[in-house]
Amino acid sequence: MKPVKIALLTGGGDCPGLNAVIRAVVRKGQLSYGDQLVGFTDGWRGALENTHISLDVARCRGILPRGGTMLGSSRTNPARVPGGMERVIANVEKLGIDGIIPIGGDDTLSVAHALAGMGVRVVGVPKTIDNDLRGTEVTFGFHTAVQTATDAIDRLHTTAESHDRVIVCEVMGRHAGWIALYAGIAGGAAEIVIPEEPFDVAAICHRLTERHQKGRYASVVVIAEGAVPKGGTLTTASRELDQFGHVRLGGIGAALAEEIERITGMEARVTTLGHIQRGGTPTAFDRVLATRFGIAAIDAMHRDETDVMVALVAGEIVTVPFEVALSSPKTVDPALLHEVAEMFFS
Repeated sequence: MKPVKIALLTGGGDCPGLNAVIRAVVRKGQLSYGDQLVGFTDGWRGALENTHISLDVARCRGILPRGGTMLGSSRTNPARVPGGMERVIANVEKLGIDGIIPIGGDDTLSVAHALAGMGVRVVGVPKTIDNDLRGTEVTFGFHTAVQTATDAIDRLHTTAESHDRVIVCEVMGRHAGWIALYAGIAGGAAEIVIPEEPFDVAAICHRLTERHQKGRYASVVVIAEGAVPKGGTLTTASRELDQFGHVRLGGIGAALAEEIERITGMEARVTTLGHIQRGGTPTAFDRVLATRFGIAAIDAMHRDETDVMVALVAGEIVTVPFEVALSSPKTVDPALLHEVAEMFFS
């Protein structure tokens, strides 16, 4: 099979497992196909500015357990730069690149989808802490984030019990409450608040009051950063938009804790996990999934596939069209919250 020259890049927010994907693509590409691998630095910015590094097996040794990304990342959107997409294509042609493997979420992959429509061969690898990409059952990094959040909730329980407090734990989740739901169930949360359903502050306070009157002297409430109160709007840390049109979220946990204390009279505190969920070493599950994704991506390149994303479906790694992955966010079915999590709220 003819060797090719492949470029990798990592876009959007970092998450555990990115380096495992890079390592797998490079190792399979170099050793099995004789490919030449390069990495654009800092996501699509590197493709736009033609900044890149050479990648080989030796350079990727030791990166499997490391969080973050050795290539760097950014939220650069070439489509928002005049002539940006054409510059990316020109740089791809200048370097003699036969295809690109972008590793990222819906923003990163939307650029990839557009480039595929312009004739660039692209095979994407899904990456999102929020686990909200369609077409794949799960994305790497999600399980690590859930474990990190669960560990934090376990610790919050002990301090809440020591002080007879309600502690609100804010986790990531812009459109989808997967982290909040999974970590909340695993951590025994008293309430789980997700973006899929506007929440009723008075109802939460009523249930917490009843819980404490029964002798439950501490409660942990888990809330996703994208949760919205009934009749309210998103709580944002900044009104500035990134190049994909997103505001930076944050602060809903603090707002809810303030309301709980005001309405119930119980002492309430907030802990915002933020980037702690993104950092650190990936779990074994995420290392294996990321490795499988990387191998599948380079294999798809050599089958001349394009405009597709590798995905986990029924335990197997397959490819799905970008159109499927980017159709709409994969959100939590509220029935899962009501039928499972709420059994343990009282």
